[in-house]
Formats: sequence, C-alpha cells, structure tokens
Amino acid sequence: MAADGQSNGKSKGKKDRAGTEPAEVFAQKDSSQDELEIIPTAVPRQGDGYHVADTNGDGMAAGLIGEAGKALTEDDLRRINTPRGLIQLIKSKNVDLEEVRKTLLYEQELRQLQVELVRLQRWVQSDGQRIAILVEGRDAAGKGGTIRRFTEHLNPRAMRVVALPKPTDDERGQWYFQRYIRQLPNKGEIVFFDRSWYNRAVVEPVMGFCSKKEHQRFLQQVTEFEHMLYEDGVTIIKFWFSISKEEQAKRFDARRQNPLKQWKLSPVDEKAQEMWDSYTRFKEEMFSKTHTTFSPWIIVKANDNQAARLESLRYVLNLLPYRGKDEAQIRLTPDPNVITRFHRKMAELDF
Repeated sequence: MAADGQSNGKSKGKKDRAGTEPAEVFAQKDSSQDELEIIPTAVPRQGDGYHVADTNGDGMAAGLIGEAGKALTEDDLRRINTPRGLIQLIKSKNVDLEEVRKTLLYEQELRQLQVELVRLQRWVQSDGQRIAILVEGRDAAGKGGTIRRFTEHLNPRAMRVVALPKPTDDERGQWYFQRYIRQLPNKGEIVFFDRSWYNRAVVEPVMGFCSKKEHQRFLQQVTEFEHMLYEDGVTIIKFWFSISKEEQAKRFDARRQNPLKQWKLSPVDEKAQEMWDSYTRFKEEMFSKTHTTFSPWIIVKANDNQAARLESLRYVLNLLPYRGKDEAQIRLTPDPNVITRFHRKMAELDF
C-alpha cells in the first residue's frame, strides 16, 4: 500500500505492473509525457523484498556500468532504438539489471522531491521564513552529498551552504557562537550548515581542539542559544547521519582510491577509525544534553546513501507547512526505518 494514500489510475497502473519484466515496464512508459510519474514510495533495498542479482543468467557475476569490461560505448548507445534493445545491451555487457533499475527509481524519486523543495523555497521567500538546517555526523557519513541533493535546484539567492574553516586567532578570542551568528538565515532564506556549532560537542573534544571547561560551557549554553533562536522565529532542523564503523572504513578506502575524492581526506578523517569509541562517547553526551522539544535531534541511518538522501529531503518537506504541499504526487512521510527522532532509551545509534 502506498504510503501517500493515493489511489488514482496512474498509481494503480504502476502497482499492476509491479511483477512485469523491466523491459516491459520501460516499454509501457509513454516517453511523450513530460509529467513526473508516481513511482514506488521507497527505493528498493536489500531486506525490503529487493534482492541483488548475483548473475545475469550466464553464470558470470553481474556488475555496475563503468566497471572493467562493463562499459557502454558511444557506438553501443547509437544502436539502441527500443526499450527492449536497451535491456538486451545491458545484459550483453553483464551489468546488474536490478542495480540499474534501483538507480533509475532513485533518480526519478529524487527529482520529484526536488520539485517539492522548489515549492518549499518559494513559500520560505514569500512568507519571510528563516530555516537553518544543521547536517552533522561522523566523517564520510554522506553529509555533503545530501546537502548537494537539497540545493541542486534551489534559487541560490535565497539559499546558502555554510562550511566554516577552523577559527582564526581573532575568532578564538570571541564568544564561541559569535562567528555562527553571522551565518544565521536572513528573512526568506534557507541556510545549510555542513557541520555547525556542534563541532565543539564532538570533533573538538575528541581531537583536543578545546578544553574540558570549554566543552562543558558549550553544552550548558547551546540549548539556551537555540531556544532564543526558536523564540525569535528561526526554524532549526538538526540531522545526525549515522553510519557503522565498517561502512566508514569502506568509504575512506574508496576515497583513497579515487583521485577525484582524495581531497576529502583530512588528518582528522584519518584518525576517525582510531578514535571511534571516543567519538561515540562525546556524541552520546551531546544527544543527552542538547536534544530538546523545540530543537530535537533527527537520526538518519546513512549506510545506504540513496535512502538517507531521499528520506532526509522527505523529512524537511513533511515538517514544514509550505503551500502546495497537499498537491504533492509523492510520499512526503519519511520512512521510520531510516529516519528516527532521538530518544534517551536508544541503546545504539551507529548502524
């Protein structure tokens, strides 16, 4: 049953075709229509009835497009003139067809959610709302990638991404929150913080960048600081992207191997695995002392990058009462298996 509760003919037709072969599904789509289709409400994942195919029917292990021996050439693409021909070509290259289908569904759903984000931004501008979205989490948890999906199609004149470098000598002599106050959203603006004032809650004490006294002072002041913002009408959304130690190690290794991503590795990142337990201890203290009713922590299970991105977008869209929300042709309620609100009885927060 679709989570958005729609029962129009289009969504029903989609359900009726759920058991057909991918080639038939692609062939039945009217390519002349520019409207977005209503698609399944969740990206298929292992354990949700979705199973990655081990082979492509010829005994050989299937892989992704772009892997060695599985690239599609320009000549290959020129010869494709039917959906069935595309499927046959992908199979001939021994590409995992289910992985292709999963990615196509993800891209289509992402586009529909981004359409809703554009509507939300128009409401923010016209109503003079001030939205601050804090994106926190361990290194390599997918924070930057999620922010890019949020901002990809937004008007840059009414949106900013803040990723502050380490404080200068002058800033170190100021009240800790002072440099962040300058970055708060103006009227009609959304500001994304790629790490925020919560650096002092976890990263700084773990790495020895602040004293114990400074850390404790921060924990005492931050809820009062956020309550003042709340009373003044600023909406604060606090995300924590949670990944497992094994997944973090895997992503670090991928960055080392990819020359286009090696810049993402810093000395702090290199110590993340070694300092894992220390990060956990300070993170749990942060949750315990800074989770409030007016500014709660939202935990995002981020081992699956695609699911984390979609459900984070969905959470923001579901939370804010923007105009046109009731007309959305996609589910806006976030998946509780991916998005959870912190509560103090949580035994484990890294999945």
